[in-house]
Order: sequence, then structure tokens, then C-alpha cells
Amino acid sequence: MPDEPAGPATRAEPVDTVDTVDTVDTADAADAADAADAADSLILHATDNGVSWLTLNRPDAMNAVTWDQRERLIGRLADASADPDVRAVVLTATGKGFCAGADLRGGPPAGERVAGDVARMIRGGAQRLITAVLDCEKPVIAAVNGTAAGLGAHLALACDLVLAAESARFIEVFVRRGLVPDGGGAYLLPRLIGPQRAKELMFFGDALSAAEAERLGLVNRVVPDGELAKTAREWAERLAAGPTRALALTKQLVNASLDSDRSAAFAAEATAQEINMTTADAQEGVASFVARRRPEFRGR
Repeated sequence: MPDEPAGPATRAEPVDTVDTVDTVDTADAADAADAADAADSLILHATDNGVSWLTLNRPDAMNAVTWDQRERLIGRLADASADPDVRAVVLTATGKGFCAGADLRGGPPAGERVAGDVARMIRGGAQRLITAVLDCEKPVIAAVNGTAAGLGAHLALACDLVLAAESARFIEVFVRRGLVPDGGGAYLLPRLIGPQRAKELMFFGDALSAAEAERLGLVNRVVPDGELAKTAREWAERLAAGPTRALALTKQLVNASLDSDRSAAFAAEATAQEINMTTADAQEGVASFVARRRPEFRGR
């Protein structure tokens, strides 16, 4: 049967449909933009004097890390590695808590759990976050403003340097919930303070004061609460004025040395020196030494 000629009503219908779709698309785009802005507000970001400041911003939840926050933090750390204008990173938080661990609410919908799901979640979640800090090509300073518990403690301890406010506390909270430490805790802690001390913290789950954390070697420096941001800025700007590629290679060497034998560590050291000597900063360092002047490193 041939198509009937379209009357006025038939011609109008597609117009109405298009208008409706346009309206829905616009609304969806606006909702998506609002959601993105809301998620971005949970990780405040600013770059100043070569320093990328990443600030967890869920003070009402003691900055427990959501799925969205984790992904954005991983992305920001990757951006810092790739951006030649970023030469150091500071990781800190708002409110009274640095990070209370992982907040598993708000992630992608989960179906029926099968064997392997938990291991896959840990590998794709907490371990990716800690790896992003360890592998960041710029030095990362943790400015711990309050309680760092569970994954939050490991997030701080994965950083290259750790500053802690006097009110900060570190808690291996997993045992209190009958859980095994994740987020690299059993890898990080023994390397920082030895296996016996690590087991003590993980077996008992007691809160560790900032002063005690400094005594054990988990923290580089404890400062009054009101001086944390100032000290973090001073340290970060010193790093940002340094030879950025040499610092990146040094970080890589130190991190790898704990898992290497002597011959592998020495080989890596020689290779790193070979690579670094091609940089402008290394050449500037040698030239300034010969000229007996202060070097001016540019991160190149």
C-alpha cells in the first residue's frame, strides 16, 4: 500500500519530537555538567609556582574517598606527571580529617558477586590510587591535617615526603573491622618501619599520634596545625625550584631499590645517570659548578 501523503499533523509530529529531544539533550547535558562540577569540587585543584595542590574536600565525611574522587585524583596525578609546568605536588585535605579511608558508596552498580570480584575491585581501586602516587613523576608531599585511617593512612605514606599537623593521627583501622589491610599497606609499612612495627600497628589497630609517627619514621616532620600549609608550601616550592627530571629519576631509584638486589640497583643507578645527563638541568648544574654560581633549574 503506498504511503499516505503527510498532512499537517503528520508534518508537525517530527518537529515536536525534535524539540523534545533537544530539550532532553540540553537538560541531560546540563545535569551532566552539574554532576561533573559537583564531583570536581570534591577534589580542589590549583597550580601555583610550579606546585599542583590537590585537596580532598569532603570534610563532613572526614574526606573518605569516593569512587569519583579516586578517579579524579588518579587523573590529576597523571596530569602532573605529564605537565612540564608542574614540578611538585601537595596532597592535603579540608576540615579535621585527612582521609578516613575508602567510601564505597556511589560507585558503579554491582551485579551478583562472583569469585574474583573483590580482588579485581582492590586492584582496580585502592591499589591503582596508591600506584598513582608512587609512580607520579613529580615529588609528592602529603600535608596530613588530621586523621588518616586505613586507605587514608596508606595514601599519605605512599607520598615521597610526609608533613603532619600536631593533631594528625594514623590508624591501621582494618583489623577493627575484621579486614585485611589493602591499598598497599602491607607493602608500604614494613619498608618504612620494619616488619615487627608494621605488624604491631596492623594487629592492634591503635591510633598513632603524629609525634609517635615521626619517632617511628612514618613522618618527616610534625608542625603546629596552623603552620602545616605554610611548611608544605615552603617544601614544595623548594622542590619545584629543583632539577625536576633528576628528582623523578631519584624517586624511581629509591622506590625500586627496596625490591632489587645490589647488581640490579647499581645498573638502574647507572642508567638513570646516563638519562639524566642529557637534561638541560644537569648541564646547568655542571656549568654553574664550574662558574661557581647558583644553578637556575627549569625542570627541563
